[in-house]
Amino acid sequence: MNDEAIAFQEKVGAIFMPYAMRKMAEVKRSNSRFVHYTSAAVATSILRERMVWMRNATTMNDFMEVQHGLDCLADAYKGPSGEFVRDFLDKLHPGTKQELERRFDQFQPSLRTDTYLSCFSEHLDEEDSYGRLSMWRAYGGSTGVAIVMNSQAFASRSDALKAYTTPVLYADRSEFLKYFEEVSRGIQAEADFLSGLGKDAVLQIIFNVFRFAALCTKHPGFKEEREWRVIHSPTLEPSQRLQKSSEVVNGTPQIVYKIPLKNFPDEGLTGVEIPELIDRIIIGPTQYPAAMFDAFCHLLGEAGMPEPYKRVVFSNIPLRRD
Repeated sequence: MNDEAIAFQEKVGAIFMPYAMRKMAEVKRSNSRFVHYTSAAVATSILRERMVWMRNATTMNDFMEVQHGLDCLADAYKGPSGEFVRDFLDKLHPGTKQELERRFDQFQPSLRTDTYLSCFSEHLDEEDSYGRLSMWRAYGGSTGVAIVMNSQAFASRSDALKAYTTPVLYADRSEFLKYFEEVSRGIQAEADFLSGLGKDAVLQIIFNVFRFAALCTKHPGFKEEREWRVIHSPTLEPSQRLQKSSEVVNGTPQIVYKIPLKNFPDEGLTGVEIPELIDRIIIGPTQYPAAMFDAFCHLLGEAGMPEPYKRVVFSNIPLRRD
């Protein structure tokens, strides 16, 4: 992606996805890190295969995934700010509103069945030694592992994988409406810029905004997870680099897409390979910490990490596992 394309994306993002753009700017400014809480078995697979799995949206742990976002979006779109957006679209290019609604309504079933996600969490400096208790309780079972990752790969602007990083917005319907109103104000302020775009471009932009709003809006009760998602929609944007595979996860056969931990610097994707991606591995409360320490040091070494024993730590949170 060249500089001109990046500048265009940033301009569009500032208008239509201001919350995500602020969060991404914050990550770049603070050099934040991310973390993936999982089981020791999954962490071993990631390091050995050099791949991260993306699972279908229907398998996420929040049983209201996607529907909550759709409900928030529908409420906002039907309200005064949505009316402004609808009127603006038809003034800009007649028929745009009807085409957008037709296309999005047609696509809604695929939001669940044809969307694949990998989930991460913002990692705080004070969590380096212990991890986060709520995440140990929720993920990984009796052999939980936290893979702490540097942010370069997450902040890269690239189409190399056709998979895109975005923060989760924690909001109920009234809170979501405030963000939708912000988008409405941005459209109004940038009317001249948007009028220079063709109908197809405007349709595609707003369709994607609606898609990500549905996929990345969660109930405020999950806020402490501070989640980010990597999202892939294979029908909309097929990828030659993501590997489709049938796997058994917790006893359930399912399709997954595997992200290769490989850089594509010519296409703007860097910081993905293990020695530069992984900051540390935190071994959670477990019965066999010493054995796991040795195993993960070995795996990191095989992946090219120098002095891997400096990258693996124990969490000494006194959490009892049954």
